[in-house]
Amino acid sequence: MPNRLIDETSPYLQQHAHNPVDWYPWSADALALAEREDKPVLLSIGYSACHWCHVMAHESFENEGTAALMNELFVNIKVDREERPDLDRIYQNAHQLLSQRGGGWPLTVFLSPKNQVPFFAGTYFPNKPRHGLISFSDLLHRISDFYRENLDSIEEQGSRMIAALQDMDAPRDTANTAALGTEPLQSVRRQLEQSFEPGHGGFSSAPKFPHATHLERLLRHWAVHPDDEPALEMARRTLENMGRGGIYDQLGGGFCRYSVDEQWMIPHFEKMLYDNGALQAVYAWAWQATDEPLFRTIALGIGHWVMAEMQSPEGGYYSALDADSEGEEGRFYVWDKAEVKALLENDEFQLISLRYGLDGMPNFEGHWHLHVYRELLELAETLEFSEAQCVKVLASAHAKLFKTREQRVRPVRDEKILGGWNALMVKGMAIAGRTLDEPALIDSAERALDFIHRTLWRDGRLLATCKDDKAHLMAYLDDYAYLIDAILELLQVRWQSKTLHWACELADVLLEHFEDREAGGFYFTADDHEQLIHRSRSFSDDATPAGNGIAAYALARLGHLLGETRYLEAAERTLKAAWPALQQHPAAHNSLLLALEEYHQPPQIIILRGESSEMENWRQELGKSYAPGRMVFAIDSALEDLPEALAEKKPAGKTVAYICEGTRCLPAVRSLKKLKSQLK
Repeated sequence: MPNRLIDETSPYLQQHAHNPVDWYPWSADALALAEREDKPVLLSIGYSACHWCHVMAHESFENEGTAALMNELFVNIKVDREERPDLDRIYQNAHQLLSQRGGGWPLTVFLSPKNQVPFFAGTYFPNKPRHGLISFSDLLHRISDFYRENLDSIEEQGSRMIAALQDMDAPRDTANTAALGTEPLQSVRRQLEQSFEPGHGGFSSAPKFPHATHLERLLRHWAVHPDDEPALEMARRTLENMGRGGIYDQLGGGFCRYSVDEQWMIPHFEKMLYDNGALQAVYAWAWQATDEPLFRTIALGIGHWVMAEMQSPEGGYYSALDADSEGEEGRFYVWDKAEVKALLENDEFQLISLRYGLDGMPNFEGHWHLHVYRELLELAETLEFSEAQCVKVLASAHAKLFKTREQRVRPVRDEKILGGWNALMVKGMAIAGRTLDEPALIDSAERALDFIHRTLWRDGRLLATCKDDKAHLMAYLDDYAYLIDAILELLQVRWQSKTLHWACELADVLLEHFEDREAGGFYFTADDHEQLIHRSRSFSDDATPAGNGIAAYALARLGHLLGETRYLEAAERTLKAAWPALQQHPAAHNSLLLALEEYHQPPQIIILRGESSEMENWRQELGKSYAPGRMVFAIDSALEDLPEALAEKKPAGKTVAYICEGTRCLPAVRSLKKLKSQLK
């Protein structure tokens, strides 16, 4: 008999719908029941691709005895952190305050039934004592007893918890922000070099995460300081080793979440949409900057994987692929040598073995996970092939391996469609499609954006998630900010006035419902959102870019494009609110550094007006070089429904260009040669 999760849109919640646990989704009914029966809330937060979430579910939530104990002592609430990042943000911070260490998933929190303030928090708990942890069933008994015997101290601790959560996001002294100097832009360069791991790239030891915002910052720093070759080399080395590593799916494309080793060899096998959107953009930019063929290949590989496996028939992008299949992590991706040999011709097997290390020891639990050990030139010399022969034979072998892999039991796909994550992927597809001249990627991005507008945009407000034609939950700061940013990227390859108008509507909602009008910056939730124990306002990046950083960056760009001072002023207020954090640890605030950089050097905006064919040639010529501070918009001469700042840039002959920086525009340029000369 299913529980109350059976009707939820989240695949993660539906995974628990047949547990013997009497699960509730987060709801007023569940919270009222806890208060009425004076039972603590057991809040469990996770997501569908989370390996240890699956382990705890199998060990405890599927166990009849443990479930009976949970049902007797607690009101049990299950939350998908991807649908409810507002709850996850609050209770992850609470976990850090209670335990004095970082959290993660599954997150296990026990809340007071009176006010939902946590009094104990942990992450994974085993079904039997191990790893220095008590068993989950023992924990349940202890927590229930503690609640009954310590009501006064729990209430007192709860007051301190609320104060501590408020202090984490409280405005800091911004008296010295008048100048908003460039010091953080220099400091972050030093911080990234200090944390850089020179052996294999990246910015930590194992486990090693891609950190796309770090890589973008290094590329943009080099664009401003082209003599700083070490900055470019840090980005290049990281991107090369990631692209050759097992963290990248060498057969199917797309990146896994992180690598468990320093060599990028063995990943945690889940694939998340948001990682791939950010990394696709970085690889496309890196190809522009270096002309390195590998970077183009990776950017295209991500795009092809997304279109083949992650785009719904209706256009939206799905959220994630699980790490597990058939109950084992990575089983879908790894190989036995005998299986590979049986599938391939002799020359194919010989080449694959040398390329991916099958001639050596297994690298993953007795199996081989594909990781590039030898480059094409080395293979060609070893086997006395030409490089062209190597490429041809490798392609044939890849096709056979991929076809066989496709017949395996696939990892579960989380098919909910999240507005913010879709926006990150739209941005990646738009940038890659534009820089690599791949119209299919742009088509895909347009389909996804159309889906968001058609499905998640309701009555002038954005919804957060959709699955099976059910869209719901009020959207968050990140959803709005990422979407404005993505629209500005897509407009640079295919102009639509109605899409620009939508970007303005999104920006106006941010200013009306999310902005902290007293201290500056934006809250994570709207002013008419469900009231929780805390309304957070964070400036730092985490697995995704900070909503405040992207809001400031995108609003400023939109403000410069339209000459709209409201957007520019909101971006400046955000920078001032974040200034103490930017000064203290700029490497944790790369998204805000985008806005700070363009606060000092406003983006160069080029408006092309003319006939489509010639104008498209101009746009492509301007897009050949890596110029992250430049935006190019090609607007057909026939269009008339333009905002005033764009309408005054009138057509003149076949094609004409207007170059603007900040509040200054140069005289119209009527030849491509002269335009390129001026830009130099």
